[in-house]
Amino acid sequence: MHRHASESFMDRIEETLIAVLLGLMTAITFANVVARYLFNSNILWALELTVFLFGWLVLLGASYAVKKGSHLGVDAIINMVSEPARRLLALIAAAICITYAFLLLKGGWDYWANFANLPGTEGRWFPLGFEDKFRGKGWYEVNDIPMPEVLRWMEGAFNEGEEYEKIPRLIPYAVMPLSMALLLYRFCQAFWQVWTGRIDRLVASHEVEDELEEVREQLGEQN
Repeated sequence: MHRHASESFMDRIEETLIAVLLGLMTAITFANVVARYLFNSNILWALELTVFLFGWLVLLGASYAVKKGSHLGVDAIINMVSEPARRLLALIAAAICITYAFLLLKGGWDYWANFANLPGTEGRWFPLGFEDKFRGKGWYEVNDIPMPEVLRWMEGAFNEGEEYEKIPRLIPYAVMPLSMALLLYRFCQAFWQVWTGRIDRLVASHEVEDELEEVREQLGEQN
């Protein structure tokens, strides 16, 4: 019961964050259109912020889609084999996805870390430790988005007290290790669900049919 409650809470957080990102993208784009066509003006930072928000939306949405089994899948071969073989194929697929997500997490961390004045990992494929010497890039800024006053504390933490005119790149780029960690977590969850027999595939090509069947069952119970 506790596990299901925690999963539901996690789902609500992800759903709310995705909805907020989508809402902000819509509102900023609409405001920029109004400013341009009604007031002959322009919100200079609107495009760049929308691009960053879209990146956050896609990368965070990828892990949530794994949780919900919403990615596209082709199960023509899976449906032809026996149940034990289907489970084995699902475990192999999940293991490949975990490996892939792990590599993405390493790459995402290594790209973002120096912008946060943190060391990247050593090793081409598997982390063998952290860099002893690295060049911090906490002073790198984005092109257009102005620095809000509430984030001025970051100047002392990442820019040796120097003033930021624009927000530091470490803020939008933080989604890279964060989303890849979530993706790795979701694939590990999927692997465990296959291992314990709760599911027999990561994704299916007949999600619509399943959803319609669930609706029919619910209507039947109500009647």
